[in-house]
Amino acid sequence: MWLELLTLFWIFFKIGLFTFGGGYAMIPLIKDEVVGRGYLDYDLMVDFIAISESTPGPIAVNMATFVGMSQYGLLGAVFTTFGVVLPSFIIISLVARFGTRMLDSEGFKHAFLGLRPVVIALILSVSVTLMTRTFLPNIRFAERLFDTSVFDWRGVAVILLVGGTAFFYRKLSPIQLIVLSALLGIIIYGLIPS
Repeated sequence: MWLELLTLFWIFFKIGLFTFGGGYAMIPLIKDEVVGRGYLDYDLMVDFIAISESTPGPIAVNMATFVGMSQYGLLGAVFTTFGVVLPSFIIISLVARFGTRMLDSEGFKHAFLGLRPVVIALILSVSVTLMTRTFLPNIRFAERLFDTSVFDWRGVAVILLVGGTAFFYRKLSPIQLIVLSALLGIIIYGLIPS
């Protein structure tokens, strides 16, 4: 058990260390490391992403905690959470110590110029993956991509209604949009037959 806990710690330490651009940029790394090693299946990972987004706190910490808890209970949650936050703590400590000298260096600026396109690509990859899982939940192979029997029109309805509401009523907070999405999900998935 201790070896597995240390393995999970190391997995999330790497995810925390190599994730630039926020929580969504880490999802492909989680998929490779966690789903690839069999800790979670893909559908459960997507569910964890939804839960992580709807709970307070950073998505990286929430995902790490959920994965650790699902595998080894509270001890697993502690190891994975500590693993994902430790790299940030170390990096921030170094920045605080060496300050603007490091941030103003040409090498540092060039590194971040190189990272920006990668972060955008990672976030776009996650967006396409999540949209495919939302709108085409039964799809398993690329040749079925446009098969209308697997298309989830109710998911599209929720997205359009919430997106339209967000567009026309710009003063709605993200919390109000999340509550609206949940209510629409209950109505559309619970009351309307597929």
